[in-house]
Parts: sequence; structure tokens; C-alpha cells
Amino acid sequence: MSRTVLLASASSSRFSLLSAAGIVPLVQVSHVDEEALERELGPVAPADLCVALATAKGEAVAADIQVTDAANLLIIAADSMLDFGGKAYGKPGTPEVTIDRWKMMRGKQGTLNTGHWMYDTVTGQTRTGVAGATVFFDDVSDAEIEAYVATGEPLHVAGAFTHEGYSAAFISRMDGDGPAVGGISLRLLRTFAIEMGISWQSLWNAPSH
Repeated sequence: MSRTVLLASASSSRFSLLSAAGIVPLVQVSHVDEEALERELGPVAPADLCVALATAKGEAVAADIQVTDAANLLIIAADSMLDFGGKAYGKPGTPEVTIDRWKMMRGKQGTLNTGHWMYDTVTGQTRTGVAGATVFFDDVSDAEIEAYVATGEPLHVAGAFTHEGYSAAFISRMDGDGPAVGGISLRLLRTFAIEMGISWQSLWNAPSH
């Protein structure tokens, strides 16, 4: 049986990663107040925080599905954070914060974690998990940081960088799950699907090349 994937995220990177893998999802954004949830959770490991935020987003969408074919959905939610020195860093939001982040990160390394939540509306099964990679940042100059921040790219992405955009040249290497750094782990989603009795290829709906 073919299945319909509903992505509970506004992330263009997550949409692109799924689409490139043959899965063009429907999209419904959760509008969960992430900062309020973080305050409610209190001190928590960065990886656990990612899973908690992904779960909250997914559950919010599952409770108020606004797309058609609601009975045949596989809902996927995700949230990413950079674990740097044991502290979680999400979207910096402002140029000033972003510049400070990059001056802190340059020449060092951090782990970009993405928490995942998957729910099958047919069987009621749920899976959660985390995937990511260690990211090694080059010792970039102040001028490079300021020019990068001026592009606007890092202000609204977890960890203040992307591995496929302007900042790709500022990353010396990554050890781990590359797509998870982009916002979603295809390997982990495939594992979830198989555990839930869903074949990965049943999710493919992209036009043939």
C-alpha cells in the first residue's frame, strides 16, 4: 500500500532532502512555541531536547490534521540543535548573536543533532530517535564571519550554519549522518518505517527521472 508523508515542518531543507530521496511530502507547520517548551523542560541534554521538540511539533500536527487523506498518513517531525560544549544552540536570530556564535565555534567542533518523531495514522505506532554528526569548523577570520552573517543565511538555521550553503567552505569535515545535519536523517526514517512494517519504497511518490 502506498503511503502519504506529512512533514510537520516549515524547513525547506527537510522538504528538499525528502523530495530528493523520492518522497514529496505534504506540509503542515505546527507553530509550537519552542522557547516556551525549552523553559518548561528545564536543563536537558541537547540530543534529548531535539527529540522533545520534534515530538511536540509532531503531536501538535497529529492532533489537528488539516490535509486530506488523514487516515493514510505517515507524519514526520524533526528539530535540530548544535551541541557545543554540552549546551544546545538553535537558531541565533540576530546578526550580533550569530557573529558571537561563529567567533566561539571557529577552529573547534560541535555535534549537530536532529531529533525525529514519526507517527503512523493507520496503526497508531510511534517512533522517536536522534541522529547527527560532529562538525569541524575552520578557523575563519572576523571578515569572513561578518560577510557570512551579512548574507542572512545563518540567522534562522540551527547552529548558525548550513553544510550546503555559504558556510560549506568554512567546514573542514563532518563525521556522521550528513542528511541529519541538513535537518532530517533518511537512514533513521527508513529504520523507523521498516520497524513499523512499512516499506521505504512505498513512500516514493516523486516523478520518475
